[in-house]
Amino acid sequence: MSAGPEGLVAHYFRHESGRLVAALARKFRLLHLEDAEDALQEALMVALTAWSLKGIPDEPSAWLYRVASNTLADRVRRNGALARALVRGAAEPGPDVEPTETALPTELPDDQLRVLFVCCDPSLPVESQLVLALKVLCGFRVDEIALRLFTSEANVYKRLSRARDALAARGIDLDTPPDVAARLGTVQAVLYLLFNEGYSASRGDALLRGELCEEALRLGYLLLAHEACDVPSSRALVALFHLHTARFATRVDATGEILTMAEQDRGCWDQRHVHQGLRLLTTCTDAATTSRYHVEAAIAAEHVLAASFAATRFDEIAELYGLLDRVAPSPLNALNRAVALAEAHGPQAGLDALRDVRLPRDSPATTCGTRWWGPLPARWTHPAGAQLPRARGRERAEPRRAGAPAAPPRDCG
Repeated sequence: MSAGPEGLVAHYFRHESGRLVAALARKFRLLHLEDAEDALQEALMVALTAWSLKGIPDEPSAWLYRVASNTLADRVRRNGALARALVRGAAEPGPDVEPTETALPTELPDDQLRVLFVCCDPSLPVESQLVLALKVLCGFRVDEIALRLFTSEANVYKRLSRARDALAARGIDLDTPPDVAARLGTVQAVLYLLFNEGYSASRGDALLRGELCEEALRLGYLLLAHEACDVPSSRALVALFHLHTARFATRVDATGEILTMAEQDRGCWDQRHVHQGLRLLTTCTDAATTSRYHVEAAIAAEHVLAASFAATRFDEIAELYGLLDRVAPSPLNALNRAVALAEAHGPQAGLDALRDVRLPRDSPATTCGTRWWGPLPARWTHPAGAQLPRARGRERAEPRRAGAPAAPPRDCG
């Protein structure tokens, strides 16, 4: 991150906007999230000028929150129509009014998590819930959402617009606890995508964005702190985060290029995250229903428990990918399974497993597959996404390692 005002403003727009929007929505009891987004956008523009002239404040996040709060309070006082849209019959809030800290047992313990559950409204299509939450609360750009959801930017814009319109039509209600059970699955999916973007960035100069992984882990623990959210699938999700985070510091080399599992220094894996991930996984293995997070955490556990890359139980990993494809069908799971079979029994075993599989062209998994077998046949790939740019480190790393054996694509780094 650049240390100057422009770099810091960009950082807060990207990484703090979700928390600030949620806090503003809670403080002013907003019916429309766009009002908080607009106020924060104005505060960021003011910051760009003020911080350049007067220097960066000691607490930039608090500074932005105060300026955005003042903007919203002024709007409420000046504009009666907006006041009726913003406030549910309450007295007009002033700039120094703080949100209540008292939470009922049924309430969610964090503003951002509360608004996240509001965005994941089951009356909206699941894809629209994901798009809205990733854009408003996780700071994703439209192109990043499109890549993560395997869709076009035009579709993302449409889903985002429809979701905003639907929520605006009835307003959001932060005072009434949402139906957590009906929304938990989508909230888990948002945290999963948030972590994945940090763990394998789709854009920019860096392959890893640790602050996104940390935020996903923080929100994951807030789920576990809520009785209705502390279910086996949530525990498996947080276990998965820990097991992947354990390898975070070893995933790139000194030049920023990705390192495959075989190249990583296992002695540098963070054993605190390994132990915490395994501990959480053992608390949810007797669940009546197996989620994708259970299976992916089990795959990650196989890797971190192996004494060496050669000692990895790739037959077991191949079976787990087969189970994952039944729980959450995806052609990428089939490629993961094929690469595991190739590690265990040779390239031909992997090729045999891929005969009837079609893959999104130029996905990270397809690229990992080419390290075993060279360019995959055209009949195995879909054209969607072929021209999408990716993080520069991955572009530099792949040519250097072309043809090298790889772990399953999800874990090729």
